[in-house]
Amino acid sequence: MSSLALLSATNQAGSSSSSGRKIVKLLTFVLFAASTLTASPAAAQQGTPGNDLVEAIKKSDGDKAIGILDVAKAAYAPMGPLTDKFGVGLEASGSFSPTPPSHPNGSHVCELEVDPDTGEVVVDRYFVVDDLGRVLNPMIVRGQIHGGVIQGLGQALMEHQVYDRHSGQLLSGSFMDYGMPRADTMPDIEAELEEVPCKTNPLGVKGIGESGTIGAPPTVINALLDALKPLGVHQIDMPATPMRVWQSIARAKAAGASEAMK
Repeated sequence: MSSLALLSATNQAGSSSSSGRKIVKLLTFVLFAASTLTASPAAAQQGTPGNDLVEAIKKSDGDKAIGILDVAKAAYAPMGPLTDKFGVGLEASGSFSPTPPSHPNGSHVCELEVDPDTGEVVVDRYFVVDDLGRVLNPMIVRGQIHGGVIQGLGQALMEHQVYDRHSGQLLSGSFMDYGMPRADTMPDIEAELEEVPCKTNPLGVKGIGESGTIGAPPTVINALLDALKPLGVHQIDMPATPMRVWQSIARAKAAGASEAMK
């Protein structure tokens, strides 16, 4: 009964791809071989050299068995009940390419503060809601979201390859000089998972690897521009380092003062 249940479950999972059908064929072959046992357990161990090194397939009553290597040999017999039914060989390979591809969805929201005197930006809270299809391992998924968001925040606020204007020498070539995100500069990230199964693959899954990195930079920059809008700042390039934020505020103030004098 357990063998039939295994075969049924595997057949359903692989019904949409050629590789799945090949794997079902192999499982069916092994199960069929096990159902036609004719040797005693002792004979099965002695039938083919190497059978004593592998687990034998046995009937539930224990009086019939066949070595796993004998099953493999039978799969390559040019004629016989097994190869006539399933063909020659035990190899199976294939690939699955969903058409159309899956598209995860998500929404990111953050709350931040800006010090107008120094240009320092502090992200106080960060929220993520992602639709990733069926989630197989929530702990790993949340870890990927957290790591992706941190990478996106680093890109938006601090990570920058700096070169000398005259020599072209890289000035941020080590972690002593590069603006690497750290735990003391990053907020707590609250993530919620909304599972809407995907309909383009048998598992119902969607991607997650780049979700945080794609959503975080525009979320932070939009929040920053929203905070700086009353000061007259409407555009800022990444990374929004304290120096760039301070310079943007200073330029906006100077432009406002010049406009007022006209």
